[in-house]
Amino acid sequence: MRRPLRFIGLGVRRLRFTGLRVRLAAAFTAVALLASLLASGISYVLLRRVMLQRAQDAVINDVRTTLAQQIPPNLPPDVGPLVAAALEDALGSAPGRRAVAVPVPLRGEGELPAPGALDVPVTREFARRAVRGVVFQRVERHGTPYLLVGARASGYRTTVGEPWRTTPPMVFVSASLRREAADLWLFTRTLLIADAAALAAALALALLATGGVLRPVRRLGAAARALGEGRLDTRVRVQGRDELADLASTFNRTAEALERTVTELRAMEAASRRFVADVSHELRTPLTSMIAMTDVLAEEAAEGGAGDAAARLVADETRRLGTLVEHLIEISRFDAGAAALVLDDVNVADAVGATLEARGWRDEVAVEGPADLFVRLDPRRFDVIVANLAGNALKHGSPPVSLSFGPPDGEDGSGVRVVVADHGPGLPDDLVSAVFDRFVKAEAARSRSEGSGLGLSIARESALLHGGTLEAANGPEGGAVFTLWLPGGEGNERP
Repeated sequence: MRRPLRFIGLGVRRLRFTGLRVRLAAAFTAVALLASLLASGISYVLLRRVMLQRAQDAVINDVRTTLAQQIPPNLPPDVGPLVAAALEDALGSAPGRRAVAVPVPLRGEGELPAPGALDVPVTREFARRAVRGVVFQRVERHGTPYLLVGARASGYRTTVGEPWRTTPPMVFVSASLRREAADLWLFTRTLLIADAAALAAALALALLATGGVLRPVRRLGAAARALGEGRLDTRVRVQGRDELADLASTFNRTAEALERTVTELRAMEAASRRFVADVSHELRTPLTSMIAMTDVLAEEAAEGGAGDAAARLVADETRRLGTLVEHLIEISRFDAGAAALVLDDVNVADAVGATLEARGWRDEVAVEGPADLFVRLDPRRFDVIVANLAGNALKHGSPPVSLSFGPPDGEDGSGVRVVVADHGPGLPDDLVSAVFDRFVKAEAARSRSEGSGLGLSIARESALLHGGTLEAANGPEGGAVFTLWLPGGEGNERP
């Protein structure tokens, strides 16, 4: 009965510090921060220009107006000091301003104000330019910005004989821009706070936006993991009509197709296993009678009866067919999960000796191991494993064949470790990983291939049923080496 569809939800919400969400949020936040900084920079530059231009225009206009008011077109002789004092009072009365008036020599080069008369020093180049008209520049001194203005009056008349007596002085004015600098710093702090707030808002919006975008992606990822774990009824919820919804629909269609295909394959595999098991059981009864009759024929052939060679061949092939059927029945038990262990305390030395003795291999296999090693395992399946390993070494290897056993290496000394080695050509490199597969034979590397191709597969399944391992490799001096490890104890059954 098909289970109902399960829909993968959001799952456990957790903050990931790596991944697509962080990269998208970082990109979104970076763009927002760049735009905010660009807007703040432009605003700062424009405001600074406006504020400084306004302060500069105010000082320059004041200088020009004062010069026009304090210096008449016809200046009386020898009133330069009075005019200079009037100019200094008028231009230096505003807060943050200092003014000084100096006479203009006839050669056209202005004199420098005395040190300390202004907040900032006046260079000779600046004074030379001030003689020709109104000039200004912004200067910073001791961390405070100042506006320095130099000017001389124009549009007046001097006497012809003594022009120096009727030439008005030139003035230099230093105006502090501390207030404008403070306003700019306050504006800068406001911009920084606004940028920080914009950054936080952008980050929050980015997390919300990416969370909404990536939530379907996370659902798809969780569904894909569940599908990979074998839960073929997994589906995702389709929401909206965007590309992610199309992707979710495609995933659901793919999962449905995969579920149908896997269900059909499982049904076919189960039918195939049942077929093999049924055929093996059906062949078992007639094969038992055939083996009995062929044994009788072989005995008669050995006594000189006719057709002795044919009888022996039929007997051998019938016994081989019987072995194949027995192996197929055993494999079908493993496939159906019906194989079970019957555990008992076994003396490994006695069990190995009995296996070799029953098959007539006692003199062909060199056995080495302790005589008092007891392990709790299934005696029948242990016999099958040892028989398959020793028989494989005798068939395909060169003498001598060695079988050694003992406690496994490592801290956990429970169980038994069995090593079977031959001196044959060894396993081809492409066969080492596939030697335990069913019906695998290596005719090119072995002198004969008379087995069913299932013996090593049954041996490995029996080892896994105990909870152990069976591995194949080539020895350092040639030959194949099979290493079996079976754990000891009660809990060795495989679920």
